[in-house]
Amino acid sequence: MSSPVLPAARRGFLLVVLAALCWGTSGISGAIVADRAGLGPLDIAWHRMAIGALVLLIGFAVTSRRRTGPAVPVTRGTSARLALVAAGLAAYQLAYFAAVAAAGVSIATLVALGLAPLLIAVGATLLGHGRPDRATVVALVVALVGLVLLVGISAEADTGTTVVIGALLAVGSAVGYAVVTLSGAGVPHGIPVTLVGFAGGALLLTPVALATGLTSTTDPVALGVLLYLGVVPSALAYGLFFTGIRSVPGAVASIVTLLEPLTATALATAFLGERLSPGALAGGALVLAAVAGLYLRRMGDSNSRGVAPNPLSKRAP
Repeated sequence: MSSPVLPAARRGFLLVVLAALCWGTSGISGAIVADRAGLGPLDIAWHRMAIGALVLLIGFAVTSRRRTGPAVPVTRGTSARLALVAAGLAAYQLAYFAAVAAAGVSIATLVALGLAPLLIAVGATLLGHGRPDRATVVALVVALVGLVLLVGISAEADTGTTVVIGALLAVGSAVGYAVVTLSGAGVPHGIPVTLVGFAGGALLLTPVALATGLTSTTDPVALGVLLYLGVVPSALAYGLFFTGIRSVPGAVASIVTLLEPLTATALATAFLGERLSPGALAGGALVLAAVAGLYLRRMGDSNSRGVAPNPLSKRAP
């Protein structure tokens, strides 16, 4: 018999939904900044990381008086995980915005966000959490077919190379995304992993950005969108997500966050004029169906066995 849905679970579910919807605006926000101010992917990624880190630092300082109890010790293993989180955040933010610039919001988001949970499942297996079951293998095959359809059909004769490069960058973003999730899952509760990740990622991007000529803007619209990008899809969304998954199983959270690529594609279609062919839409649907099927299967197994939720829940760019 299934247990009744508690108010905390309903609240957590809503928070994860809101986080996914916020994340879905990242791609179009970056595209607007690039169009109005001419900022490149590295510039946009650095501004997002830096603004997000500043907002998180202010929030951490404001709430410091409310925290009680002894400080959580940071071991060598925890330090290594935090370093991987910071490096992964910096890498996948840069790769994601580069993919948006090359292939558009729709393809970049569908590939990066559709592939990431599958990479997380494979990574967890390689780290010793068990061999992939049949559902995982089927999901991987379906996702690969979907990616081929999505990228191959969208690559027209005159823009094919650009789309393929964008898709490869999105795959790189998904790899970074998986590194962040797998590394962050082992950080003890009480350590501000999001703050450390954003601050560390911004520091890692700073010398690269300065060496290549970091560009800012005085355009008021672009500045407003950059501020929005650092506050809402970054600091706020991550805060909502990490609060929500305290009462929502990781498998459920992973399914809910599939709202992100759907939101991004809908916004790109409505405001940027991007269009996907029927075949490409079918490919995107296969990717999302593979991920949803995989995690629905796992959620069913967890519920039927009464085991704890999967901690390897998915995070967005």
